Amino acid sequence: MASSGHSDLGEVTSEIKASERRTAVAIADLEWREMEGDDCEFHYGEGPNEAQDNDFPIEERSRLQEMLFLLGLETYQTQKLSLQDALQISSDSMKNWAPQTPKDLPWNFLRKLQALNAEARNTTMVLDLPLDTRPVEKESQMEEEIIYWDTAEDISADIYSFSELPTPDTPVNPLDLLCALLLSSDSFLQQEIVSKMSLCQFALPLILPDPENHYHTFLLWAMRGTVRTWGSQPPRVMGSFREDSMVLSRAPAFAFVRMEVSSNSKSQLLNDVLSPGHRQQDCFWHRDLNLGTNPREIADGLVEISWFLPSGREDLDIFPEPMAFLNLRGDIGSHWLQFKLLTEISSAIFILTDNISKKEYKLLSSMKGSATKYYFILSPYRGKRNTNLRFLNRLIPVLKMDHSHVLVKVSSTDSVGFVRRVRAIITHVTRSPCRRVSVEDMANAARKLGLKVDEDCEECQRAKDRMEQITRKIKDLDAYRRDELRLQGETWRKVAQVEKELCQIQWASDPPEKYRAELRHRLLELRMQQNDHDPSWGVQEFISGISSPSLGEKQYFLKWMEWGLARVAQPRPRPSPEMIFTLRPKHCGAVDFSEPFWPEPLGVEHFLREMGQFYEAESCLVEAGKLPAGQRRFAHFPGLALELLLKGLPLELIDGNTLSPALRWVTGLLKELHVRLERRSRLVVLSALGVPGTGKSTLLNTMFGLRFVTGRGRGPRGAFMQLIKVAESFSQDLGCDHILVIDSGGLIAGVRTEAGERFEREASLATLIMGLSNVTVVSLAETRNIPPAILHAFLRLEKTGHMPNYQFVHQNLHDVSALGSKPRDRRQLLDQPSDVGRATVQMEKQGDGIQTLADLAFWDPEKQHIWHIPGLWHGVPPMAAVNLAYSEAIFELKRCLLENIRNGLSNQNKNIQQLIELVRRL
Repeated sequence: MASSGHSDLGEVTSEIKASERRTAVAIADLEWREMEGDDCEFHYGEGPNEAQDNDFPIEERSRLQEMLFLLGLETYQTQKLSLQDALQISSDSMKNWAPQTPKDLPWNFLRKLQALNAEARNTTMVLDLPLDTRPVEKESQMEEEIIYWDTAEDISADIYSFSELPTPDTPVNPLDLLCALLLSSDSFLQQEIVSKMSLCQFALPLILPDPENHYHTFLLWAMRGTVRTWGSQPPRVMGSFREDSMVLSRAPAFAFVRMEVSSNSKSQLLNDVLSPGHRQQDCFWHRDLNLGTNPREIADGLVEISWFLPSGREDLDIFPEPMAFLNLRGDIGSHWLQFKLLTEISSAIFILTDNISKKEYKLLSSMKGSATKYYFILSPYRGKRNTNLRFLNRLIPVLKMDHSHVLVKVSSTDSVGFVRRVRAIITHVTRSPCRRVSVEDMANAARKLGLKVDEDCEECQRAKDRMEQITRKIKDLDAYRRDELRLQGETWRKVAQVEKELCQIQWASDPPEKYRAELRHRLLELRMQQNDHDPSWGVQEFISGISSPSLGEKQYFLKWMEWGLARVAQPRPRPSPEMIFTLRPKHCGAVDFSEPFWPEPLGVEHFLREMGQFYEAESCLVEAGKLPAGQRRFAHFPGLALELLLKGLPLELIDGNTLSPALRWVTGLLKELHVRLERRSRLVVLSALGVPGTGKSTLLNTMFGLRFVTGRGRGPRGAFMQLIKVAESFSQDLGCDHILVIDSGGLIAGVRTEAGERFEREASLATLIMGLSNVTVVSLAETRNIPPAILHAFLRLEKTGHMPNYQFVHQNLHDVSALGSKPRDRRQLLDQPSDVGRATVQMEKQGDGIQTLADLAFWDPEKQHIWHIPGLWHGVPPMAAVNLAYSEAIFELKRCLLENIRNGLSNQNKNIQQLIELVRRL
């Protein structure tokens, strides 16, 4: 059998007999619709290709282009839609509106997906027509009847006249919307879409059909960012939770496909198989969902994938191990290449059909010798029963089946019992020797069949090769840090200590000049030691990677570095969520992270930190006159880092190891930003502070589509910043051109150590971050307890009069029933000081008059300062559904923040030059 595209024998056969099969399928479907109603698993227009090759592209090109035009995506076919386009702030960011035209649908989908909204796939439109243009109901019904009967009388002329493209007031099938949007997006937006869909527990696109070019794409790159965590059985102990990329993790795969017409919805069956008994999980869009019966126009041939992942609890888990489930949209006769791939990667395939025709029998017979197990799910009373039995008896020896491989499901079948039987078959298959495949394995099989793999472009492969050259030399993380990242060792810690002392004596009433001179001399010596080094080979390769003239290659390289460094990191045990949640707090309702529970992983930020230290050392020597400006080697480093910031990479603002800001490096970045943005340099700074594990990074990512690392104990400990663009059409109204978002990361431990030194440093850094901010979100571990370092920062800022607009957020990480703001909890926060709060106030020498936030002059109890956010998950992860209330609460918080910025309730908005000066002063 041929191995690619049009040359595939099955596809050619399908094309030759297109007219005959199309008519037969349509008539059979019409008969079924009369008896049962509509079926989203079969649609007019999804049949095989036209009889001649040159006819197919003409018809399908028009269909695809019309769909793109309908959705307003036709302009993104040459210049693809980018992640930055999708994330910029516009006036729509403040509206919780329903789409009114098809052109609103792509943007509505992206906004809701970014917010982890479980209803993102809903393409219902609310028409907003003037009263005089709205059709009278009776006339509308009469027109429908005329169209129906005119079409019915002319069935012989064009059986596919029912499959007209959607009109501006006809809902679009959600799968068509997804395919059109992916075809219009660049590789990095595709990856973001797939990653967010995974978080929403939606089935992910694995093979993207391209009806215009007939060149389907396996989305390996788009799947790369999908990382999940799951448990194992028997009951968990420390280290029994595994976190891995779904591209690399191997699992048995089970495919569900349709042959011609099926009365049973395979997508609904898949959802039933994946759902626990008490809650329906709609991973796969199906006919019974809203708009599920709308005809698909361009999505046939799409292959979706979803996983079952165990929690480690036998009472909850349907299966004891991870399993992949694949779903082919459309008929296997029309998409033989995709079906052929499924036969090569699946442990078992379930074929849903009402009829087995002679043609399908011949095609299935060609699967002889396959290691895949085949199961048929029939509705015999709706098809030709005797014909089905005859062909099944012939297929049984060919496909190595027996009669237990044939399941019958009719309307009277007990659905719960049937699903239980399918699960038992799947479990039985996995207990016997069966193939286990990763998505990478699937991509390799797709290449052999001639499918395009998105990751095979030259830019992506060059970036991957460079990453592998760097990571191949990392054998031991501690040794690599010591030998390759030399400027971040003991010398940098000494530099940070000296700079801290210089800062302290700067504010002394009578600073000792001799001691100041000694500190400056010591600082220059340390900086000269740093400057004597050259960047190591690994750092030089990293710099070459981010210096590539190709913007695409640069972005590919950064992504590959993130994943490559994660793979070479030393394995460390990962506790279960219960173990994390039961770590008892020492103070203030938060776990003690003053001494990190996990070692900081090696990441891209360490290479950028090394570049920052080279720049810092050189700048210090130039300022002191120890190095001529003409001999600078690293002056271009801030420009390289800025390119990454503009493309959405978070950059480190405060080093988490030394708890120190690299002042010259940060100001160098901001100066480059000022030059690059030119007239659009008005900034609002929005920060989020809180102890690790309170959900602040997830909150920022959900609100604005950012990339801050989430997960307690997994991310870097420093504070990071990321830039969001404001649309030019909205910048005048909002009062700024960009929003600089700062995530405090793991800087705030939430406890006060006995020595107090770390606490003082945390309080100073919290003061720095809040002092830079126009708006601050404080994420609380418990409703009534504010981290002492943050309360300390409030006290300091109250003295200066520089108080940001602030919002306190309590995220209920365990209970999804926490909705709205609770007055009782608010009073607890206002009125009940903790011991640490009292100690903090005493340290600031404020006396006993101020013990809680309610005692502070800036506090206004009449304004809404406290938000209660319900939990993200409905149920027990990893198979829990996302909580719609979480997304809605995050949207309301986002709207409040933007409203405060627009109404001038935050500190006066800054330009970048003012921000640079503020960084220096603070």
